[in-house]
Amino acid sequence: MFRRIVKNISSFVNIEYQTSGYIVINRPYSKNMKIGTHDGMFHCDEVLACCMLKRLPEYKDAEIVRTRDMEKLKTCDIVVDVGAKFDHDKKLYDHHQIEFNETLSTLRPELGDKYKIKLSSAGLIYAYYGERIIRTRESKHTPLTDDDVKVIYKKVYENLIEEIDGIDNGVPMTKEEPAYKIRTHLSARVRRLNPEWNSDQRIDSDEIFKKAMEMVLEEFLYIIDYSISIWLPARDFVKSAIDKRFEVHKTGEILEFTERFPWKEHLFDLEAELELGDQIKYIIFNDKPKSWRVQAVPIDPVSFVLRKPLHKNWRGIRDELLSEVAGIKGCIFCHSNGFIGGNESREGAIQMAVASLEADV
Repeated sequence: MFRRIVKNISSFVNIEYQTSGYIVINRPYSKNMKIGTHDGMFHCDEVLACCMLKRLPEYKDAEIVRTRDMEKLKTCDIVVDVGAKFDHDKKLYDHHQIEFNETLSTLRPELGDKYKIKLSSAGLIYAYYGERIIRTRESKHTPLTDDDVKVIYKKVYENLIEEIDGIDNGVPMTKEEPAYKIRTHLSARVRRLNPEWNSDQRIDSDEIFKKAMEMVLEEFLYIIDYSISIWLPARDFVKSAIDKRFEVHKTGEILEFTERFPWKEHLFDLEAELELGDQIKYIIFNDKPKSWRVQAVPIDPVSFVLRKPLHKNWRGIRDELLSEVAGIKGCIFCHSNGFIGGNESREGAIQMAVASLEADV
C-alpha cells in the first residue's frame, strides 16, 4: 500500500492507493509544510528528492529546511537524506543506515526483480510518489492511461533515477575500468536539439546547428576557464598537502587539506609524477565549524572501490554509539560503504584515519 495525497477543490486530503484503486480519507493537511534535509555540502539525490516533492500540490509551497538538528527535523512534515531512519508511514526517507538495503524492486515487487540498485533519497521519493509526479505533467501532454504511467514510471527510473541512486550509494557501474568517462553528457544534450521523428520536419536544421554550436562553445570555454581558475590552483593545494603529509602522521598515508576543493584527479596525477604509488589512504578536511571529515581514497578518481575503507566495525553507525564502538570522542558518522566519516575535531578525524589504517580491513 502506498500513501498518496491529492488536492480536491477545497483542501488537501489523504489518499491510500491499493491495486484496487484510490481510497479517500478526509483528513486535511496543515498549511506551511516543511521538507527537511541535511545542511552542508549538498548532493544530487536530496536536491532531486526536494525538487520532486515540490511538484506535488501539498508540498508545492513547502519550506526547505536544511539542518542536522534532530529537534528541527522533527518539526518537518517530510524528511529526506538525513535522520538515519527510513519509515514511509512517518515520512522519513534516509538511506545511509547500515541496515538499509531497499531497492525499487523490493519496495515495488510488482515491477519485477530487475531493479537491484540500492535506493538513494531520490529513489525513495520516486518509489512512493513517482506516478503522481508524472501525472503533474499530464496537462502539457495527451492524457495518460494508467498503463502509460506505469511504462513511463519505469523508463524515468531507468533513464535518470537509477543513475542517481547508483552514484550516491557508491555502486560500481562495472567491474572493469571504463574505456572513457562521461563527465558532461554534452553529446546527449546536442543530440536532443535534433528534431524528433514525429515533429515538424520543416524546422531549419541550420538554425538548430547554430544553437548546438553555441551550447558546445559555452561548455568548451567553461572547461578552459575552470581549468585555469579552479583546477590549477587546486593542484597546488594537493601538492602542498603531499609535501607536508608526514607532519600529519608518521606513515605519510594521511593528507590534510585546509580548504574544500576538487582533489582526486590531482592526487592521482601527482602520485604518478612523484612515484608514490598508492601510499596515501585517507584525506582529512574541515567541513564546517565543529565538523571534520575523513575520506578514504578510491583506487581511481571516479571509482567507488577504495584503497582502504574506514574501519568495518563503524560503517553505518553514528554519534555516541560510533564514539563508543570506535573508542574515539566526537564521532559523528561513518558511511555504510566506509568511504567517508565525520568527527567534531581535527584530532578526532586523524584518530579515525589512524585506527582505520591499523585495522585488518
